[in-house]
Amino acid sequence: MTASTFDRRRWVWFIAWMVTGIAYSFGLLGALTIGPLVVVIPVVATIFLGNRPAAHVGVPGLVSGLSVPLFYVAYLNRAGPGTICRNIGTTQTCTDEWSPWPWLVIGAALFVGGSLWFRSKRV
Repeated sequence: MTASTFDRRRWVWFIAWMVTGIAYSFGLLGALTIGPLVVVIPVVATIFLGNRPAAHVGVPGLVSGLSVPLFYVAYLNRAGPGTICRNIGTTQTCTDEWSPWPWLVIGAALFVGGSLWFRSKRV
């Protein structure tokens, strides 16, 4: 196995764990609605990935995956903070939006932290 093939496999494991982290995040966010049904998917993925020793190198992807819903909330509040009104046809819709910056900063910290952790792990 060449070094580039090994590095490519490491990134595949990182992405697999990242998708698992994203699923955990959405399961947690939807805890009062469909969350318990959604959490089944990442639990199965964790069992699947956890039983493969080669996949352990990608565990930091779980941390990076937790950032995706935070980025989404930051995007939804991109015009905030405050009351934001939009004209749609002949009607006007107003919503209260939060500041996107805390969501963006925490999301970036999780994403960068998981990525740096992954890059520092050498097998």
